[in-house]
Amino acid sequence: MTLVRLGYSAISVNVKNSSTSKTMTYSRFSQISDWDAAVHKLEQIAKANLSNCLRLFKYNVANDINFYRISSKLIPLADHPETEDWDYMDSLKESLTELASFLKAHPQKRVDFHADHFVLLNSPKSDVLKNSVKTLRMHYRLLKGLGVLPRHRCVMHVGGGYGDKEQALEQFVHNWGVIPTKLQEMIILENDDKTFSLLDTLYLCEKLGIPLVFDYHHHLANHDEPNWSNQWDRIVHTWSTSSMPIKMHISSPRSSEKYRAHADYVDPEMFLDFLNEIKGTVPKIDCMIEAKQKDDAIFRLIRDLRNYPEIEVVDQASFLIK
Repeated sequence: MTLVRLGYSAISVNVKNSSTSKTMTYSRFSQISDWDAAVHKLEQIAKANLSNCLRLFKYNVANDINFYRISSKLIPLADHPETEDWDYMDSLKESLTELASFLKAHPQKRVDFHADHFVLLNSPKSDVLKNSVKTLRMHYRLLKGLGVLPRHRCVMHVGGGYGDKEQALEQFVHNWGVIPTKLQEMIILENDDKTFSLLDTLYLCEKLGIPLVFDYHHHLANHDEPNWSNQWDRIVHTWSTSSMPIKMHISSPRSSEKYRAHADYVDPEMFLDFLNEIKGTVPKIDCMIEAKQKDDAIFRLIRDLRNYPEIEVVDQASFLIK
């Protein structure tokens, strides 16, 4: 028997006007002649994002959702070179403290980040690597500001293939050596749907001591061997030093023609194919739903799963697989 908790990322389709990713382009920022006024505008946008994040935290509590991915775009231009003198952590301290107090009052709630696609730790270009570290440092500071232990809280892909996948894997290992330890400890790695398969990602995770986030849909789209369950024990072992339950991603293909694209909802049969393989191997697993309908996909999936005898629904966003 395994407890499965479902989560969603960034945006709720049921809570109106609750975007946590409102932004300002650098072009717009640079058009404001007074730098202080431009930064004040950034602060207003960031505070609106943080306020909506608190609304979503409260909504998640009301709907039994214990797993949520915070938008990586929470603080606009926070890692831009032209805003280096902006102490956004100090400016947003009150809003962050309010969020931190809420999370402290609800310790069962798991929150994390997913680094954007431009964060590339295996880049052979020093400037790209430097900017990637800068962005990861922003995530680290935000987690600390939220009162969340950063360890194993930021998922990311391996990076680019650069025409030679084996060399790109070794470049990741090489670059890892210059990543600050506190940022290393924050990172968890996900297999992707085009370049780095489950076996590729396991290689890095085992070599460097990084937990692996298994993306089932990505594996079906990109694999060296189709039978992922042969590697399940290895996946679980990568989490052996973590204080949190193992994490995975679930989504369904939009269509056979657009197989890599995410559907609006999750196919329960597809999800059960995975769950029936892993049930009982771990006491708890947190599953991030990457469906277009976000939190609504959680509720539909729970309704669909009620029809299966091996499922015992616990609440609106979690269930037991027997």
